[in-house]
Amino acid sequence: MKRLVFFLVLIAFTSHAQKRPRDLGIKIGVLPTGKLNAITDVAGVKVGHRTLVEGANIRTGITVIVPHDGNLFQYKVPAAVFTGNGFGKLAGTTQIIELGNIESPVVLTSTLSVAAGMEAVIEYTLGQKGNESVQSVNAVVGETNDGYLNDIRGRHVTKQHVLDALAQAQSGVVAEGNVGAGTGTICFGFKGGIGTASRKLPQKAGGYTVGVLVQTNFGGVLQVDGVPVGEALKKFFMSDQLQDPADGSCMIVVATDAPLDARNLERLAKRAFMGLAKTGGIASNGSGDYIIAFSTNEAVRVKHQPGRLAYTTTQLHNDSMSPLFMAAIEATEEAIINSLWAAETMTGKEGRTIQALPREEVIKLLKQHNAIK
Repeated sequence: MKRLVFFLVLIAFTSHAQKRPRDLGIKIGVLPTGKLNAITDVAGVKVGHRTLVEGANIRTGITVIVPHDGNLFQYKVPAAVFTGNGFGKLAGTTQIIELGNIESPVVLTSTLSVAAGMEAVIEYTLGQKGNESVQSVNAVVGETNDGYLNDIRGRHVTKQHVLDALAQAQSGVVAEGNVGAGTGTICFGFKGGIGTASRKLPQKAGGYTVGVLVQTNFGGVLQVDGVPVGEALKKFFMSDQLQDPADGSCMIVVATDAPLDARNLERLAKRAFMGLAKTGGIASNGSGDYIIAFSTNEAVRVKHQPGRLAYTTTQLHNDSMSPLFMAAIEATEEAIINSLWAAETMTGKEGRTIQALPREEVIKLLKQHNAIK
């Protein structure tokens, strides 16, 4: 019997020794980042990974995003979903659209493991103190298809794996690359994975933070800070060297501490999709590209049992949204590039190998285009 090797990846450290692109002078956008340049710069947000690697064929995992430390079912967060291209299996969307909130952690995993994610979220929610009478849970579980490198039909993710990721979720540094739900993914023909980034608005714009986490598994023509890297490397959709349909999907989770309702969160989510476009993604026919956006601000949280007919909230004016839009675009673009930069070459199912982004070559190209100063 083959020994099952689990890599439990905590977010207290990164998954690789490589510096992040920003550390090397690749500065995407103009807004400053948060302290960690991660979704966890939004206070209260926690991330957990569970990475599964077994023998030659299993390359998959789970990534969870927890919006706040409290009981999410009892204190729901305003939320919205935007679909860039709907070839995917994102559970829980209709209730988010209908009610405008999220009442569970967000789970990202492999396409055929969505059911395991839902089972885990239901058990997690029912087991929380204060939820003894709960009889309905809207589990939010997204996916990308890692079937090229992973034995996807084996459905190796279990409910316990997801519960482990939830138990290990932490604030602080977020591991990127070949971890969690990004273990077996492919992006622009290179090894994809998990990536994250954030932006901090100046005080005159509210001082709010926008954080993004991505699970990258899609294609197109890669651009890094506007430089046509994919074209220069002769590896892009519809090129002779890469016979790739550009399918696969991208899950994008956007968190902010700005007091936004579901309507403005949907507007924010739409801008995050613009960040994907800036990297050269084309939202191909077979790609499930979804953005989930939520606000952690206590002023807009929704109590499960309000105890009264109406409630009053504090919300940002529409006229104050533009800085947040810009922050979401920049953070999404950088998170995607971070996912590629952190990922390492991987060999998986049937001996297939996907190479990591050739970082040194990319740096040379960026210098040639004066993108690194």
